[in-house]
Amino acid sequence: MAQQLRIGVRLPEGHWSGDVSRSRPDAVMRIEETMPLAKGRGTAQISSSTDIEKELNTHFGIDMVTVLDNNRYTVEIAPGGGGFIRPIREAGVIPHSPFEVRDGWVDWTIECTSEKSKELIQSLQDFDIPYRVISTRATGSRMLTVKQREVFDLAMREGYWETPRRITLTMLASLLSVSKSTLSVQLHKIEGTVLSSFSDEVRRRSP
Repeated sequence: MAQQLRIGVRLPEGHWSGDVSRSRPDAVMRIEETMPLAKGRGTAQISSSTDIEKELNTHFGIDMVTVLDNNRYTVEIAPGGGGFIRPIREAGVIPHSPFEVRDGWVDWTIECTSEKSKELIQSLQDFDIPYRVISTRATGSRMLTVKQREVFDLAMREGYWETPRRITLTMLASLLSVSKSTLSVQLHKIEGTVLSSFSDEVRRRSP
């Protein structure tokens, strides 16, 4: 069964993003894009909550730093400077981009089979790499019940969540032939489910 695994992994010493973030534990690094190249090289586009140009320029694993704007950089990674760690490569999984690195820990979200997930975790254990599973969920599972989906679709279509609202709670309840209090509870459950499901995405896009 396919699942979404969110896992925190401590990057090893010598890995450029692990070392840079450990030297600046106040910084939140956001790896927006990474591209492996020939002969162990690579490139990455990153942003940071603080200026880390000095730390990037002095790390042995980085050949070149290009400053873009607002604490955003493109780096050329030297051979052995650090890309995806060995357990990731051996499991054959690819973390979603963008992802964050803070104080040596990378926060990866990976979609894979449960077998691949177990293989990755076993490999991390074999290499004595610290990790913490943050969450797992089956990607094929329903987010909303059939009834909740009906309420969600109508509320979206009628502009209930627009600003200003195009329909009141009372009018929406009338269209659904339910009481105002019942609809209020249904909407609260829907909002909680949706917010919980997309909370990580909100944090990644709002550093």
